[in-house]
Amino acid sequence: MSAPPEVPVLSEFAAGLSAVSWFAAVGDPPTAAEPETAASYLAGLGLSDVDLAWAADWAQAEALTNDAGWSDAWWQAEDRARQDLLDPARDRLGERPLMAALDRIMRTASDAVMGPAAMAAARAGVADQALIRVAAGAATQACYQAGLALAAEAASDHPFRVKFRLFQSGRWPLGLIDGRFYVF
Repeated sequence: MSAPPEVPVLSEFAAGLSAVSWFAAVGDPPTAAEPETAASYLAGLGLSDVDLAWAADWAQAEALTNDAGWSDAWWQAEDRARQDLLDPARDRLGERPLMAALDRIMRTASDAVMGPAAMAAARAGVADQALIRVAAGAATQACYQAGLALAAEAASDHPFRVKFRLFQSGRWPLGLIDGRFYVF
């Protein structure tokens, strides 16, 4: 069986992942634009009534990722957004080319994010490999989601494209916990 054809826009997206400043701003105060970007992401998921908060350091990020108050409303909203993109992306590109392109994005992202996650953690004196893998996994998932949005030709304000912009700015969206959405 021959390899599926490349999808140029997704190949270009994957190729650019190594140039992203992964985790470079975690722990820094938000810029003037970042709260608006995070709010746009949440609104796109139908979560505009959720308060926004910023994690101050890796210890707080770890505590939040392990918090029992984690809400699955965020996950459910993202899953609905993913499901809404699958059919248009398949219709546009075909099943095999889409899955091959998304697989390439995932592999490229995984390679691109692990080192920066480890370096950002190390700069803060954190050596917890499990936490580093959680951060890298979240970034890899955001790449998959953004790639799917691109494949479906979703608008630039689609929540997955907006979420990816948070990661591009060096942030890590942590999740919805006790009625607040945390960004690190």
